[in-house]
Amino acid sequence: MEPLTSVPSQIVESVNPSLIPSRTLASGAKMPAIGLGTFGSDNASHDAVAEAVRYAASLGYRHFDCASVYGNEDRIGRVFRQLLGSGLRREELWITSKLWNDKHGEDDVIPSCEKSLADLQVDYLDLYLVHWPFPNHHPPGCDVTARSPHALPYIHEHYMRTWRKMEELVDRGLTRHIGTSNMTIPKMDLVLRDARIRPVVNEMELHPHFQQPDFFRYLIARGIQPVGYSPLGSPARPERDRTPEDTSPTEDSVICRIAHRLDLHPAVVCIKWAVQRGQIPIPFSTNPRNLLNNLRATVSAPLTADDMKAIEKVDHNCRLIKGHVFLWKENQLWEDLWDVNGVVTPA
Repeated sequence: MEPLTSVPSQIVESVNPSLIPSRTLASGAKMPAIGLGTFGSDNASHDAVAEAVRYAASLGYRHFDCASVYGNEDRIGRVFRQLLGSGLRREELWITSKLWNDKHGEDDVIPSCEKSLADLQVDYLDLYLVHWPFPNHHPPGCDVTARSPHALPYIHEHYMRTWRKMEELVDRGLTRHIGTSNMTIPKMDLVLRDARIRPVVNEMELHPHFQQPDFFRYLIARGIQPVGYSPLGSPARPERDRTPEDTSPTEDSVICRIAHRLDLHPAVVCIKWAVQRGQIPIPFSTNPRNLLNNLRATVSAPLTADDMKAIEKVDHNCRLIKGHVFLWKENQLWEDLWDVNGVVTPA
């Protein structure tokens, strides 16, 4: 495996996993309040991501957010095998994976989960998510103009056929919980109406410049835990997800002032804000110092109430992961993916 950049010869500091806060899900299960994302984007090799997982576990991380489409689950699985072989118990880990868009077919859901289990070298997942609510996918490295010739809008009847197989995964014991990702209120209304096993989590973009307050409150009110990806504003996101109007929360003057006062990096302020707000951030890094600082953010002195109110006011409604490549028509605006008019966008 590739070594981490500037990794110390020995671990001089770590965080006791028992001190890391957790969130109690609707099932009663406790999910660690911070996780390590494993999407290396275009900037980290699969081996580098796996090495980050190994090092993060040595620091005290116990929650790892994976996905089949990231292409690195087999490498991460070798790390999990080593960890579990060295005395770590499976129940001490929280492992999430996700169903990719080209596996929404009823005959594909269970084999896809079984493939992730085999790659990750575990007997069950703690959480399995439907990665996107669209069966649309794209080739690696494509630009924003890419469109699958078989792309479709959200069709609830189709999604529920997929969801029934997700429910079967729980029945079979292949995953303890199921959840959604990249959803909207109109779509979630339909799923909650028709689901036999309700999602316990919705994974979504959440950072100080994109706080999604209405959807956040909606989820909390219904006992669904928000998990926030891109908690630092995804500075390493692919070029296809960048537009000129994007803003960066780690460069925000309010967050920088708080960081300066506390002698912290602005990224750590973003993590502290996320945890105190009640979402579960899943930052990714291959930098040893950043891995440690992100974890320490959960157990060090909290932000003040005034700090939290100040950050609440810097929401720019700036979605950074817009999802252009999942659109189903030419000359279509990315906003159509997100039901901005309050109803599911029709075909």
